[in-house]
Amino acid sequence: MGTLAIKVVDKRTGETVEARVQVLASSGMFLYPTDAILKVGPGLPFFYCDGEFSVNAPVGLTRVLVERGTEYVSITVDVDMPSTGTVALDVALDRWAAPGDRGWHPGNTHIHYDEHEAHPDERLRLDPRVEDLRVTAISILRRWDLAYASNKYPPGVLTDVCSAHHHVECGEESRHNAPGGFGETGYGHIMLLRINEVVEPVSRGYLVDDVDPDYPPLCYACDDAHRQGGIVIWCHNGNGMEAPVAAALGKLDAFNLFDPYWKDPEYRIWYDMLNCGFRLPASTGSDWFICSANRVYVDTAGPFTYDEWISGLQGGRTFISNGPLLYLTAAGAAPGTTLEVDPGAVVPVRVAWESHYAVDRVEIVWNGRVVAQRECEPGSTAGVLEADVAVPSDGWIGARLGSTTRDSFFQPIYAHTSPVYVRAGRVPDERLSAASRFSDAIERSLDWVSYKAKFYSRAQRQEVSDLFRQGQEMYRRLGSSSR
Repeated sequence: MGTLAIKVVDKRTGETVEARVQVLASSGMFLYPTDAILKVGPGLPFFYCDGEFSVNAPVGLTRVLVERGTEYVSITVDVDMPSTGTVALDVALDRWAAPGDRGWHPGNTHIHYDEHEAHPDERLRLDPRVEDLRVTAISILRRWDLAYASNKYPPGVLTDVCSAHHHVECGEESRHNAPGGFGETGYGHIMLLRINEVVEPVSRGYLVDDVDPDYPPLCYACDDAHRQGGIVIWCHNGNGMEAPVAAALGKLDAFNLFDPYWKDPEYRIWYDMLNCGFRLPASTGSDWFICSANRVYVDTAGPFTYDEWISGLQGGRTFISNGPLLYLTAAGAAPGTTLEVDPGAVVPVRVAWESHYAVDRVEIVWNGRVVAQRECEPGSTAGVLEADVAVPSDGWIGARLGSTTRDSFFQPIYAHTSPVYVRAGRVPDERLSAASRFSDAIERSLDWVSYKAKFYSRAQRQEVSDLFRQGQEMYRRLGSSSR
């Protein structure tokens, strides 16, 4: 049996870099160093490499696949292994794009390690570098008495694993489920970033034990995080009965989509919130470990700093992606900005994209409706879509792309921008139906709060009911103003 020794370098700088590596022996067996950190999640098996590794491989054709983040071209090398001796190779990874040079920097806003993770420190050191993330947010959470490995980290910046290029922090996922699962049987989940102290309680109700009250609501955690100077991101695509309440009451700074992967609600809840007039930037994360290539790109409007990145996220200067780069302007305005126009104005919209994987279609969306699209030629990885979009009312313009091509996590390729907001002085027709759906959803939630939820006192039950009624009243007013 021979030895395969690999060094992974950045082609442009010559520096050794961390990467994901798959080694397949001539037998088809996945080979990896005995002390390697293995990739977690769906798709192809990989191990994490800190820049150099060696494995013993049987004689015959051995295939090596190397990946780093989403901005590098993956490399496949076939090696004819001898029966003895060492084969040493340098694998040079080259970038197909460098959005950081344009001020766009990727981050993952939602990561945990479970109770079975034996090497959280090493994984946390490698994750940001292997995935080439500027911002990596791991979070404290609680479910019963499970000892999640990521709970060892204190809230705030984790300086031991940060570098000049990688900001790593620990936040919190404040949560509520009710027996029976997610959806409308619980308040939902929120991510709290840029906090310095744990916001208590981390979980409530069923996630603590069978008698813990369904109190306090998540909106209180939002307020506590904001008092610390933190930000709040709704996660899991709007699942949770408190999502429309928190949005209506201005508690949210961003909204995670594809978190951690494609789910049934997808854009619908987010689109409805935008149609109600709420400014909610798009964000994303991978939830359990790095189990997808999800990342949110933020325009820092200058050199990267964490504060500027957070400011850009809050300001809506974002797009989400698992690889493609997607840039939108409407009458020259970028996502997060507001256009002042007359009702019926025609707005020139331009969408440009680049991708390592083939893109099938690109669409321009007005108030959740596709108003222009392009079906791409097979194998297309870059292009421009321009269209004049009539805007009869207030609303928003976004861009999205998709593909049947899948990455090494076996996830379909996608990207979506945050909106360019449009103010035309006329209420959009879409607002009535969106507000009605949310009002009805809150009414169903109030039934649960009134008759099924557990509280220590009538005052607690009344507090939550009053909070939900405030949110519902907002949607009723929005619906009335749309008539």
